[in-house]
Amino acid sequence: MKDESSVIKTMKSTTEIADWRQASSRQERSRLIRDALFKAAADVVGQRGYQGASVALITQRANVAQGTFYNHFESRQDILDQLLPALGKEMLAYIGDHTRQGKTLQEREVLGFEAFFTFLANNPNFFRILNEAESFAPDAHHEHLDLVSGGYMRMLRRAHANGELPAYEEGELEVLALILMAARSYLAWRYVYGEEKHTEIPEWVTRTYKKFVRYGFSGTPEK
Repeated sequence: MKDESSVIKTMKSTTEIADWRQASSRQERSRLIRDALFKAAADVVGQRGYQGASVALITQRANVAQGTFYNHFESRQDILDQLLPALGKEMLAYIGDHTRQGKTLQEREVLGFEAFFTFLANNPNFFRILNEAESFAPDAHHEHLDLVSGGYMRMLRRAHANGELPAYEEGELEVLALILMAARSYLAWRYVYGEEKHTEIPEWVTRTYKKFVRYGFSGTPEK
């Protein structure tokens, strides 16, 4: 059986770790070490799961001493509890940067959909971190869902106030937000991480989603 030292040498890196030793100040050094530990934790959890993510593997991947780890996190569970919310904020910032050019709710949602799958392609560990968090970091999982649903609710409320969702009552917006969240998650599960293992979401899936958004947002009542 391989020890953790040999395992970390053979793990394929999926994130770039900044060299904290090049920091120009103590404050920058501390920030870069913390960032390196987060990125290392994402690599380790993504490849070995939460159960296999030890402090030793994380610190070796980040190239820091184990003692340094405890200057930034109280425990192994502490970094695991903070990992998903940190990645979630990064994801939302990335999506936000790519949706600003959208002039309508429909345009922003399609741009956000495309950005979400680009983020997954650039962060292949994210989906496993998200799914396993429900069992191994439940507080983090709950915080992440609140973060994402909160962002959706703000977007939908603005659109509703601007008259873009005329067929929906304000009390129905949370249902709409959860539908959109579930759609992204299950489409990723099927078309990115499923048996076919696409590196990018297939174009025809995006095209189908555009139809769903166009007609779903119109909310035209049945005659």
